[in-house]
Amino acid sequence: MKFVFILGDAAVGKMTVGQELMKRTKLRLFHNHMTIEPVIEIFGKFDSKTISEIREVIFKNFAASDNYGMIFTMMMAFDQQSDWDYLEHIQEVFSPYGTEFFYVELIAPQEIRLQRNETENRLKNKPSKKNIAESNQRLINDDKNYRCVSYEGEIPFDNYLRIDNSDKSPDEVALLIKETFKL
Repeated sequence: MKFVFILGDAAVGKMTVGQELMKRTKLRLFHNHMTIEPVIEIFGKFDSKTISEIREVIFKNFAASDNYGMIFTMMMAFDQQSDWDYLEHIQEVFSPYGTEFFYVELIAPQEIRLQRNETENRLKNKPSKKNIAESNQRLINDDKNYRCVSYEGEIPFDNYLRIDNSDKSPDEVALLIKETFKL
C-alpha cells in the first residue's frame, strides 16, 4: 500500500492537489475536512475527540483493506510536537501492512492563500469556511501562532517533496507528485 501525506499551511491547496492526484492514480483521498465538517454539522461545534476517533477507525480499516493507497491532507504545524507525533501514529497504523510513505509539503505566501481561501471548490467541500472574514482571520492568526512551513533540512523522511505551488496549477502539482514518486 502507498500513503501520501500532503502537508502544509491553511488554504495552500492540499485538498485540491489531493483531488487532482486521486484522478491520476489509484489512490483514495481522505482530506481532513471529511471528518471535520460532519462533526461540526452534528455537534454544532468542532469536537476534536470525535474527529480523532472517526479518523482512527478510517485509518485502521483502510490500512487492512486491499486498496492501492491513500492521500491524507493535514495542516502541519512543524513547531508542534503533537503534529509530529500524529504523523508517527498514522505510520504505526499503516506500517504492519508494508505501506510505503510519501510526504509532500506545499508552500505559498499568505496573500495567495487568502485568495485561495475563497475558491468555489474550497467552500463547497468545507462549509465551515463559508464565513470568509472569520476564515481569513483564523488563517492569519494561525500564521502568527504556528510555523506551518518547514525549515530547510528539517523533514527527516526519505520520500519527501517540497513544492512552492504559488504559480502552479493543482494539475501540475499532482503530475509532479505522481511522476516523482512513481505513483
